Amino acid sequence: PPLEVSKNMTMEKTFAQIRELFDQFSKDASLQVEKGNKAAGTRARKASLELEKLLKRFRKESLEA
Repeated sequence: PPLEVSKNMTMEKTFAQIRELFDQFSKDASLQVEKGNKAAGTRARKASLELEKLLKRFRKESLEA
């Protein structure tokens, strides 16, 4: 059914956003941990808040699929 395809597309889009944001988070968190880069730590914390929202959205979309 078309509705099912739409839900999978939405879930795929959310998953892609999570992967992209996690890559950025990982890079910034590593810079803070390994080199003490405080600006990177700030970016990592901001990304973690956005990741939390996206992960909750993915969970909801996954349950609806």
